Amino acid sequence: MSPDAYTSWLTRVLAWLIDWVGPLIISAIGIIYFFIDASKQVTECITPESEYDLGEFCMSGNQGWTTTGLIVLLLTSLISLAFAIWNYGLKQGTTGSSIGKGIMKFKVVSEETRRPIGFAMSIVRQLAHAIDVAICYIGYLFPLWDAKRQTIADKLIKTICLPI
Repeated sequence: MSPDAYTSWLTRVLAWLIDWVGPLIISAIGIIYFFIDASKQVTECITPESEYDLGEFCMSGNQGWTTTGLIVLLLTSLISLAFAIWNYGLKQGTTGSSIGKGIMKFKVVSEETRRPIGFAMSIVRQLAHAIDVAICYIGYLFPLWDAKRQTIADKLIKTICLPI
């Protein structure tokens, strides 16, 4: 098959951007809330008891981490993780397309069977992208010159991306 039979690199990049917009916004909300909550100004005042009338001493500063801020950060992180597992594991694993891939009209399939790779292998494929990242993201550029337009993760898991 010619490289034109496989999904282009730019189409794959656009699908990735679509897939991560939602989780990034949700995570950003949690991070922003956490830092705004932690930076609230508080003032503590004490009046020491002594024979001298020293008056009141006050100190102001940031309140720091709060339980509420940590819970919001944790919940938004868990929601983003759950979405990614659903989108890349269940949805992509069973249909071949994540939300972004569906919008960009392509699917990830087994190189041998041309069928979706299933939940577990789809998650393993996502984890294998760590190798693409580890070599200064060059693995993600492989589709620009590879005959089957595969990343290193695709080569390891034996997947290809085909237009729908």
